[in-house]
Amino acid sequence: MTLTHYKVIATSCHRMLGNLAAILDKAEAWAVERKIDPQVLLQSRLAPDMYPLLRQVQIASDVSKGALARLSGQTAPSFADDEKTFPELQERIRRTQAYLESFRPDDLAEVGQKSITLPWLPDQPLQGDFYLLHFALPNLYFHVSMAYAILRHNGVPLGKGDFLGDLNH
Repeated sequence: MTLTHYKVIATSCHRMLGNLAAILDKAEAWAVERKIDPQVLLQSRLAPDMYPLLRQVQIASDVSKGALARLSGQTAPSFADDEKTFPELQERIRRTQAYLESFRPDDLAEVGQKSITLPWLPDQPLQGDFYLLHFALPNLYFHVSMAYAILRHNGVPLGKGDFLGDLNH
């Protein structure tokens, strides 16, 4: 098997968003079972200056669609960031995954040396491989990890296997 940019970013984003969706399913079921208002979990955070669970999920979506769009020279679809419930977050993840599925390996064939300019760093373009390995993927894993940690901190029975997902693929 040859490792390609497509396999690194598109499949990683799709997989981690799927794992995140499964984690959110467990969290919602846990809250319902215990008669806990889902907003308690959705608005939870690990520290006062960090984003709550809801925003962590939105950012994981944005990082995924933004990374593939930037690396392929496309414009990512804009989502309104107006989700307020677990089902709305699940729909956002599905929409993001559908967008990721629209990409083909050829869309990312020439990204290694491509110059990626981030809107908040207009004077510091990043080389494509650097952006992929040291910005896009770490950001994806960071925000999915924070969502996992917020839920685990609140008592949702999650383990490393929930974060990693099915390893039989």
